[in-house]
Amino acid sequence: MATRPQILRPISPAQTDPIRIVPLHFPSPGITAAPAAAPQLTYRNGPLLTAVEVFTVFWGTGWDAAPMNALMRDLNVFFDEILDGVLMDQLAEYSVPGQTIGHGRHTGSTVLVAPALGASVTDRTIQHVLEQEISTNSAFPQPNANRLYFLYVPPNVRVVQGGSASCQAFCGYHNDINGQIFYAVMPYPGCSGCMGGLQQFEALTSTSSHELCEAITDPIPGKGWYDDVHGEIGDICAWKTKKINNYVVQLEWSNAENKCL
Repeated sequence: MATRPQILRPISPAQTDPIRIVPLHFPSPGITAAPAAAPQLTYRNGPLLTAVEVFTVFWGTGWDAAPMNALMRDLNVFFDEILDGVLMDQLAEYSVPGQTIGHGRHTGSTVLVAPALGASVTDRTIQHVLEQEISTNSAFPQPNANRLYFLYVPPNVRVVQGGSASCQAFCGYHNDINGQIFYAVMPYPGCSGCMGGLQQFEALTSTSSHELCEAITDPIPGKGWYDDVHGEIGDICAWKTKKINNYVVQLEWSNAENKCL
């Protein structure tokens, strides 16, 4: 989410299921496709995360030992820096009356060692674990209108969501629980389709920024800023990257500029 997967194009969500994933990266075959309709995100009257509060959750054993502890530290620093800068400024054009998108903050981090992870975990199990921690762990922050839980899983754990899986159809996704709990799930990039020619940390910052911007502008998938053909703000620009503060982040679609920025 280590060998290259079979040459399969990412499995599309069902038509009734809004696009909310980071798709697999495939090198361009050099074939020019017919022009698609120009993207145009439209607002669907749902909530936005106007001052996002990211809480990072690292699930599984090994996060407290090298080299995973360094990766965890670096991801936390990434959020410390990226949430209070120009990437958030870029999203201001998607503010609506009563919901002005501004800077966010990284509010903390935790490691979960229980329940134990196997070789595969489903989105429903992830939801259950989040709900359990929220209800029973006093150190786990409560959900609010801006809280976004970012959950990372270690290498060799397959994440299954919507009938497809990491490294088969996606490299990350975001979702909600009853419109009250907002979260993103980031499998470890253990295949070329989820590396995009980048190093592991760069691949994770790229896919994390993709899901961060989508969760801010469309926290309940399909109910915020969305395009019925192209999906969310990050889907239109998937695997197009730039650097902010020396971090690789993904370009995001700008309605105002009519291009990926």
